[in-house]
Amino acid sequence: MPDTYVLVHGAWHTGAEIEAVAEVMREAGHTVLCPTVAGNRPGDDRATTGLAQAIDSIVAFIEEKNLSNVRLAGHSYGGMVISGVADRIAARLKRLVYINAFVPLDGESLNDMVPPHYVAMFDAIAGAGNNAVNLPFEIWRDAFINDADMVTAQAAYAKLNPHPYATFTDKIKLSQPLAALALGKSYVNCQQDIALPHSMPWHPRLSERLGLFRLVECPGSHEMFFSNPKRLAQAILEAGRD
Repeated sequence: MPDTYVLVHGAWHTGAEIEAVAEVMREAGHTVLCPTVAGNRPGDDRATTGLAQAIDSIVAFIEEKNLSNVRLAGHSYGGMVISGVADRIAARLKRLVYINAFVPLDGESLNDMVPPHYVAMFDAIAGAGNNAVNLPFEIWRDAFINDADMVTAQAAYAKLNPHPYATFTDKIKLSQPLAALALGKSYVNCQQDIALPHSMPWHPRLSERLGLFRLVECPGSHEMFFSNPKRLAQAILEAGRD
């Protein structure tokens, strides 16, 4: 049976970078939409865009298209966004799918869930970059896309855009724990993902905050949207099914 998915990208990305995965899902018969979150669109003010505006942009996207029974998936930073969206418009959603994504508690920021050396690096880059952050290629290549060859990694990196740092430092406001939401929840864990060190893992450290959830694991890095979109699409469909 065809389902409706909204895929929410991570930091430094736009919806265009996740279209390869979306196309595989569409070929399986599903409706798949890939909006670009506020703060990552051309012309957006990276210096001032915060987490609330990012969340608002996806709420508005779903409401303006009058979508219902949505399987809302978020990658990495996109987990912050879909958590805020679910808190606002749960009645329009069917299931949440976190793809190596942050699962916040009320009052928590993304920076609260990453290692201190990441925060120090982000602070320094944002301080020199008008409150926008990029990742140095050397870090991104080894920690984020370690399953790709150099040509693929370089081509993917060239598509990334500066990210508004306030979305990392802003504290999310949730009216109830995500575990209490009356929605299906799934977590996709890409097993070679070391964007967060395995001593501070995505799963189970963050995934178990969802309460009852479906776990789908697959081999791959944090950036399977570039390195293996077909396999990631399969994992998302396994996570999103009824």
